[in-house]
Amino acid sequence: MGYLLGVDTGGTYTDAAVLDGDATAVLAKAKALTSRPDLALGVAEAIDAAIARAGVAATDIDVVSLSTTLATNALVEGQGGRIALIFIGFDPQELTRAGLQDALRGDPVISLAGGHTHAGTEAAPFDANDLQTALQDLPAVTGFAVAASFATRNPAHEIAAADLIRTATGLPVTCSHELSAALGGPKRALTAVLNARLIGMIAGLITAVEAHLTAIGVTARLMVVRGDGALIPADMARTRPIETILSGPAASVAGAAWLTQQRDAMISDIGGTTTDICQLQNGAPRIDPQGAMVGGFRTMVEAVAMRTWGLGGDSAVNIVPGLNGDLRLGPRRLMPIALLAQTHPDLVHPELDRALAQDGPPLDGGQFALPLWHHLPGNLDKREAIVAERLAAGPARMGDVVTTRLDHPALMRLVTRGLAMIAGVTPSDAAHVLGLTDQWDADAATKALTLFTRTRRGDGQRIATDATSLAQTIIAQVTTQTADCLLQAAFADDTRDWGDTAPDRLAAHPLTMAGLDHHNGLIRTQLSLGVPVIGLGASAASYYGAVGDRLGTRMIVPDHADVANAIGAVVGQVVMQASGTITTPGAGRFTVHTDDAPQTFPTSAAALVALEASLTATATTRAAQAGVTDPQITVTRDINAALIEGQEMFFGADLRVTARGRPRIARS
Repeated sequence: MGYLLGVDTGGTYTDAAVLDGDATAVLAKAKALTSRPDLALGVAEAIDAAIARAGVAATDIDVVSLSTTLATNALVEGQGGRIALIFIGFDPQELTRAGLQDALRGDPVISLAGGHTHAGTEAAPFDANDLQTALQDLPAVTGFAVAASFATRNPAHEIAAADLIRTATGLPVTCSHELSAALGGPKRALTAVLNARLIGMIAGLITAVEAHLTAIGVTARLMVVRGDGALIPADMARTRPIETILSGPAASVAGAAWLTQQRDAMISDIGGTTTDICQLQNGAPRIDPQGAMVGGFRTMVEAVAMRTWGLGGDSAVNIVPGLNGDLRLGPRRLMPIALLAQTHPDLVHPELDRALAQDGPPLDGGQFALPLWHHLPGNLDKREAIVAERLAAGPARMGDVVTTRLDHPALMRLVTRGLAMIAGVTPSDAAHVLGLTDQWDADAATKALTLFTRTRRGDGQRIATDATSLAQTIIAQVTTQTADCLLQAAFADDTRDWGDTAPDRLAAHPLTMAGLDHHNGLIRTQLSLGVPVIGLGASAASYYGAVGDRLGTRMIVPDHADVANAIGAVVGQVVMQASGTITTPGAGRFTVHTDDAPQTFPTSAAALVALEASLTATATTRAAQAGVTDPQITVTRDINAALIEGQEMFFGADLRVTARGRPRIARS
C-alpha cells in the first residue's frame, strides 16, 4: 500500500505530514523553518523528517500535495514582482475601477485599441505594431497581464497580444479570460495583474518541491491546493498562481474537518503573518460567491469564504499614538528577534547588550534588517542599491543600514519586493518570554522586550515596567484582536440582517462589549458565538484558550493542529470546472462563448447541446490530466427564458460543468 504526503509552506514554517494510503491516520509529521530566499532548504528538511519518522520509503509515496500561504501573504503585505498591464479596448477611467489602480502600485500600463462587444464581435481592430513599439520602451518587468474588453465573449485579442509578448520577451503572460468566464473587465484585469505578480514566487516554490521529490526518489505527480480546497496539477498552478491564494487556509479547513469531524464551526488559523477565519457548514467550507477577497482586493478567484487579517505570531508590535500607549499588532510581519538570534547569535546578542547598556530607547527601535537574496539584485534605484550594499554581508542592525532619512523608504521598498526583511519584537518573542514556547532563543527575546519597554507613551511614561509585563500585554492583545476578528467574521456571515452597520463596527459596539463582559445591571447582557471555534496553527495552543473564554464558546485545538494545512492538502479531491455562456445577438442566432472563438447556432437547443458537450470535454480532459480516470460529472445550468404570449423566449444561459474525483496513483 502506498502513502500520502502533504506539504504546506507558510510564511514562517514549512510543514509535512505522511498519511496512510486510505487517508485514515497520520503516521508522522514534521516542521521546518521556511527558508528564504532558498525555499528548497526548508522544504527538504520538513519532507525528509516526516518520511523518516513515518518509517516509509520515499518510493512508496503515491500522492503528494502542496498548499501554501505564500500567495496570500504576498498580497496582504503588498509583495510580488513588477509587471506590466496590457489594457485593450478600455476607456482610461476604467483603470480606477475595482481597485485596479491601487493593485498596479505604479506598475506600467500599455493602453491599446481593440476589444470586442458583448456579442463577441470586434469593437475595434487590434494593432500588433502598436504593442510591439510600446514593448520596446517598457522598463524592466517580471511578467505581463493582458486584459481586453469582453474577452470572455471573444478572447482573440488577448491571445494575439499574449503570443506577441511571449515571442518578444520570453516572459510569463497572464490572460484575464483564462482566470474567469465572468464579465467585468476591470475586475478581470485586477485578477490578471495579481496573478502575473505572483508567478515567480509560486513557480519557485513548486520547482523547489519537485526538485527535492525527484532527488529522494518520489515519482508521484505533485498536486497543489487551489483556493477552494480542490487539487490541481502543479503545472497549472505555475501559470495560474492566483488560484492558490487562500490555498493554505483552504487546506486548513479540509484539515480541520478531517481532524475534528465537526460539521459546523468557525475555523481560525493563526500563522506567522495572518489569521484566516472561515465557516465550516455541513462539513464543507463556505465558498465566497463574490470571489476571494485578499489584501483589500476583490478578485474573480473562486475560493473559500475566508476572511484574512494581518495578525499572526510574527506580527509587528506597534504603539498606538496617544497618552495610553496601547498596542496594535500587525499587519506587517517581522522576523522574531528570538528566531534571528537562533540563526545569528553573534550579531543579535552583542547588539542588544550594547543597546541595553545605554540610557533610553534606541533610535532604531532595536530592530535588525536582513537580505533575502542569493546575489545582489539588479534593477535597483541609487538609494536602494546603497541600502542593499549595506546588507550584502548579511543581517545588520537597523541603525547601520538606515543612516539618512532617504534610506528607510528605500529599505521598505526592498521589503515590499520581498528582497529584505525586518526583525523586531513580535508575539512570538512575547511567548518565549512567558515560557509558552521554547522553539528559539528566549534570552534574546527577553532582551528585546526589555529594550522595547523603554519606549515612551504620549504622557512620557514607559509603556511597561519590565519584559514580563510587556509580554503579558502583547499576548492579551493577541486574544483581543483574534476575538475581534472572529466577531467581525460572525457578524458578516450571520444570516440576520444587521442593517447598514459594518461588521467591524458591530464587533466593537458597546452592546457587543457589554455582552462579552456579561454586564449585569439595570440591563443584563450576554453574547457568545453560536458554534464552536476550531483553532489551528503552531501557536494556537498558546493563544486560543483565552479566545474561547472571551467569546463564550468551545475552543477546539485538535491534535496535529500545528500541521492541519499539510494534512488538508492531501485529503482533498481534484475538481476541474469549465464555464461558458450563450447569448442571443439577434433573431434565430444563439452564440456559444467559451475559451475558443464564438460559435453561432440556429436554435437555443442546439446551442445548449453544443456548449454542454464542449464544457464536458474540457472539464473531463483537465481532470484526466490531473490523474482522475473516472470523474464524477455535474452540470449547473442557469437559463434565462420566459413565456411571453404563450411562446417561450430564450434570452441567454450560463453553464458550468464540474469533474471531480481522487487522483489516481500517478508517477511522473
